[in-house]
Amino acid sequence: MTIKTAILHKGKDAPLRRRHPWVFSGAIRRWEGRPQDGEVVEVRSADGELLGTGHFQDGSIQVRVFAFEQVEVNTDFWTAKLNNAFELRRRLGLPQAGHTDCYRLIHGEGDGLPGLIIDVYGRTAALQCHSIGMHLHRHELAEALHRTLGENLLAVYDKSADSLPSAYGAAVTPGYLSGHNEPAPVLENGHAFEVDWEGGQKTGFFLDQRDNRQLLAQYAAGQTVLNAFSYTGGFSVYALAAGARLVHSVDISGKAVEAAVRNAALTGVPADRHEGIVSDVLKYLQTSEDGLYDIMVVDPPAFAKSTEKRHNAIQAYKRLNALAMRKIKPGGLLFTFSCSQVVDRTMFYNTMVAAAIEAGRAVRVLHHLRQPADHPVSLFHPEGEYLKGLVLEVE
Repeated sequence: MTIKTAILHKGKDAPLRRRHPWVFSGAIRRWEGRPQDGEVVEVRSADGELLGTGHFQDGSIQVRVFAFEQVEVNTDFWTAKLNNAFELRRRLGLPQAGHTDCYRLIHGEGDGLPGLIIDVYGRTAALQCHSIGMHLHRHELAEALHRTLGENLLAVYDKSADSLPSAYGAAVTPGYLSGHNEPAPVLENGHAFEVDWEGGQKTGFFLDQRDNRQLLAQYAAGQTVLNAFSYTGGFSVYALAAGARLVHSVDISGKAVEAAVRNAALTGVPADRHEGIVSDVLKYLQTSEDGLYDIMVVDPPAFAKSTEKRHNAIQAYKRLNALAMRKIKPGGLLFTFSCSQVVDRTMFYNTMVAAAIEAGRAVRVLHHLRQPADHPVSLFHPEGEYLKGLVLEVE
């Protein structure tokens, strides 16, 4: 079958030549054959030079390129990609027996596979596709995972329904592509966590905060800690294990708070050192006692997923953090984050400046935070850096 080809306008090939993997609709002069959503296509310059191979999806980003040459897309191709990604994780010390058995194996564009996330939890891989093309290859990807991980992989779970375009995703049913494994505790830096890759948010756990949780542990001994937007209590567990005097996990989801309480119990510390609270975080902060917390973690969900909503998101970050700065104990530490991709690092920093001015507190920056190395960012695709954070001392 002849492969469908996008022919670019003259002068629109520079991003691809710099290995940026997105081809926008405005860059395409014409199509040789009209592709269907998810189909493998080629991209050529105005004079016919092959620039890349990728998946077509109707929309602003029309092609997501996964190879900058002509390739035969089959299970061998996906296996080579996964092997390359796994070799990087091994260089990073992941997994590490008896210490960490959960990590991100594939981070989209950062691993040369736009539209694909694969997280490993013990002997289960949770696959989450953000493009139709990747989802159409899910069975080949599952086979490639078994080839790459061998006996260390028992099951592959497809968690793509909510991350795909709505019309296509509505017909997708989450489920096992191979094997079966009940959700079970995993280890991260020696800490045990229950992970529900079937029913939890994203793929079941926020692996991108691993290094930042470890940093929190350095400051937590003897402290009173608020973990706001706690989800299943990642920061709470690290704080408790490090000797925090009291930890409050606050989340609007009762199911998430129940999981946080169970995870806190896995640390073996006395139950009276941890409390799970079901509440809207903003309302909780508004009614909480001033100066109660030595450390606050403010890690909200993405307030903006498009540039159109960016202004409102920035205002929401400012209000939330100004309130946290007013409430925290003098000399306290605020671990604050944004995972909104459209809010870049400079915008986030400037928003914290505005929050500090509104709070009327003197604030110092101690650490700049980001996603860990198993969430790599291509030098040619800076959009892949989505998590940014600061550790602030509030005087």
